Amino acid sequence: MASKVGLARVAGLLYLVLAVCGGFSELYVRAGALVPGDAAATAANVRASATLFRVAFATDVLNIVCFLLVAMLLHAVLGEVDRSVALAMVVFNAVAVAIMGVNMVNHVGALRAASTSDALVLQYLVAHADGYLVAQVFFGLWLFPLGYLVFRSGWFPRALGVLVMAGSAGYLGDLVVGLLSPDVRSALSPVLLGLASVAEVSLLLWLLVRSVRQPEPQLA
Repeated sequence: MASKVGLARVAGLLYLVLAVCGGFSELYVRAGALVPGDAAATAANVRASATLFRVAFATDVLNIVCFLLVAMLLHAVLGEVDRSVALAMVVFNAVAVAIMGVNMVNHVGALRAASTSDALVLQYLVAHADGYLVAQVFFGLWLFPLGYLVFRSGWFPRALGVLVMAGSAGYLGDLVVGLLSPDVRSALSPVLLGLASVAEVSLLLWLLVRSVRQPEPQLA
């Protein structure tokens, strides 16, 4: 159990690092530069923040690496609860990691195109946003088995497991609503993605502060 406590705390720390790095790159740098439908303004923003874009590339790489490591550590902590479910969790995480890694080509493309073609800058950033939506499918899919394992383990409050599974529904629901009605998504997205964010922040804080508790798992 002592080793699980340590692994869980390291997972929580890495989860915090990836949240900060991912938020900086996606929500501050790229979202701040992208002006939908306005290639000239978008390219001007990228040129003005070229250094930030280079830093964002590095923080994105750190985000991706930490995301994979979190899954591996949580597999080590929770794998014995249900090995098949734990494997599914890692597979979904690995697919998301692969998509995020490939998607970085669009980030670099936008930076390089800033000195040659405003239209290309906009296309690259829109393509990156689309790639992030594809990765979001697997953000949702990885949270569901993770929440199930948290719920079943006996090492965490069951309510935390339910919240993490609800976070999975938030990510996936946001995508479904977006496909059915983009206008409705603009209204519901803050709620659905907010639910996912609350779930992940709650989990990472629990891992950092409380780690895992003593009861033996209910083996599948």
